[in-house]
Amino acid sequence: MMHQPGDKIIRLALDAMGGDKAPEAVIKGAELSRKRFPHLRFQFFGDTQKIAPILARYAQLKALSTIVHTEDVISDDEKPSIAVRKGRNSSLALAIKAVRDGKAEGIVSAGNTGALMALGKLLLHTLPGIDRPAIGGDMPTTKGYCVMLDLGGNVSCDADNLFEFAVMGHAFANAYLGIENPSIGLLNIGTEETKGHEAVQTAAAMLRASDLPLNFKGFVEGNDINTHGTDVVISDGFTGNIALKTVEGTATMIVTLLKRHLKASIWGRIGALIARPALKKFAEHFDPELNNGAIFLGLNGVVIKSHGGMGERGFAQAILVAERVISNRVNDKIVDEMVKSGHIPPLEKPWQAARMEDTPAAGDTPA
Repeated sequence: MMHQPGDKIIRLALDAMGGDKAPEAVIKGAELSRKRFPHLRFQFFGDTQKIAPILARYAQLKALSTIVHTEDVISDDEKPSIAVRKGRNSSLALAIKAVRDGKAEGIVSAGNTGALMALGKLLLHTLPGIDRPAIGGDMPTTKGYCVMLDLGGNVSCDADNLFEFAVMGHAFANAYLGIENPSIGLLNIGTEETKGHEAVQTAAAMLRASDLPLNFKGFVEGNDINTHGTDVVISDGFTGNIALKTVEGTATMIVTLLKRHLKASIWGRIGALIARPALKKFAEHFDPELNNGAIFLGLNGVVIKSHGGMGERGFAQAILVAERVISNRVNDKIVDEMVKSGHIPPLEKPWQAARMEDTPAAGDTPA
């Protein structure tokens, strides 16, 4: 059953300086989220002189927020290796440290993806039994949405990585999409059992032999992603990122051509007026702001990546992903399933990946 917002406070660390429209989009996105999730509390990391004047416009949000000042920012074109060495006091790094130190349950950033992954791995490490984190997100389908990973975190993967991705994808689809027993497919060049390279062949054998109730359906092809062949699609990051960009490009092409042809004649414009409600729903299904927010699954902390070009609606959507992941304790479920799969021995004490408190963290500068 999906979590309903209650009286448990969730504290989110927001990289206020990350993204093309920061800090305004970040703060406005938090304001939209506050109205929907009154149990959220926000910590804005960045330049106080730039954050405070905008935050002052929203009295209720300001009362629920703190600002952690830093003037250091990791640029979008910064190499991850340089960001790790020189960005320890950046807004991005300090926000991640807040999660590491238990001052926040999750971080949301629209900043440098490579730096976010590198600093996340360095400061948070991975969950027990997880070798590599993977970038997961939802993809529009004919039936709604499916979950896909890895979307670019790992160029190459072995069979163990793909198995771990399946466990993580299962937990994420259950929490984020509310699917009780999500079906899982392994992306391949064909659905026949003899197709594919050694890694996908071995991963498929491991998933079939697993005692976990993972509902593995076998191999799926690229055309199965958007026709909802399975609820979860697993691949290496190289293939997954190409698939993601192809789907995004195709969606843009469809919407662009549809608008062009509807505007090409008077009858097209009349038809568009009549079909306006249906066309609005069609456009929303492909709206990048309503499909924003990728999770770095496998890290020992909740890390959500917003697209760098998003406005406040898109950033609010990324916050929604964080709220669902934290409230439904996705990391706990991943560790539990890794124990059940035999990948790691039973833990000596109950695993608590998500730290939730009833009161905001003390010690930060009041907004």
